[in-house]
Amino acid sequence: MNTFKTFILMAALTGLFLVGGQALAGQQGMIIALGLALALNFFAYWNSDKLALAMNKARQVSNEESPELHRIVETLSQRAGLPKPKVYVVDNPTPNAFATGRNPKHAAVAVTTGILQLLSRQELEGVLAHELGHIKNRDILISSIAAVMAGAISYLATMAQWAMIFGGRGNNDRGGNPLVMLVMMIVAPLAAALIQMAISRSREYLADAAGAEISGNARSLAGALQKLTTYNKQIPMKVNPASAQMYIVNPLTGGQLARLFSTHPPVEERIRRLMAM
Repeated sequence: MNTFKTFILMAALTGLFLVGGQALAGQQGMIIALGLALALNFFAYWNSDKLALAMNKARQVSNEESPELHRIVETLSQRAGLPKPKVYVVDNPTPNAFATGRNPKHAAVAVTTGILQLLSRQELEGVLAHELGHIKNRDILISSIAAVMAGAISYLATMAQWAMIFGGRGNNDRGGNPLVMLVMMIVAPLAAALIQMAISRSREYLADAAGAEISGNARSLAGALQKLTTYNKQIPMKVNPASAQMYIVNPLTGGQLARLFSTHPPVEERIRRLMAM
């Protein structure tokens, strides 16, 4: 169901982009915007692991430094049918974890020092299995494609802004419609952001299900999510907002309005689904 939802949301992003590009500047303007977005996101995709690890100040640990952590990752990787990813640790007391890498052969998992101190072995296995689920489902690729489309729509919004400033028109009569340009400037980027976040939330549900299957213990993953959520509220984690979506639980806190723009689904619903398994 979540895979189908992801497909529908990706189609919605594509449709929003095509309609906006055609309305603003015809086919030529649409192709230019997409080309710019592809160039930026191509770089981000191939360097996503390095950027994410550097942004979060993660350091790679050897088997000698952390033998237990390596054993867990190796065992779970074998169960998942994946190559063993590189293992990193983030020196941070807030318990959390994330995975990165453009494909299973170029992947890494990272955990904070806080999560190693807080969770039991079974709970840690559940968390790492969740991260391996992201790698197995190729969520980095999916999020990169979503970022391409959302970025392209942002370019179209910028084009609309400049067109209104200079009174320009597209290569057809519809390109100069002030109402269309206003919609592209305000509504389209917001809609694209909401769709992109909805895609991220659907992938979290899939990673939870995959993590429960890989670890063989949905209850332990559910317990870990509850602990992580509680401790992230008690010990707020200072992270770059751009990397917040990568973590297993959202390190950024907010009110009810913030939930609408959250890249993570409600933890209560994630736990309910896991317990139903």
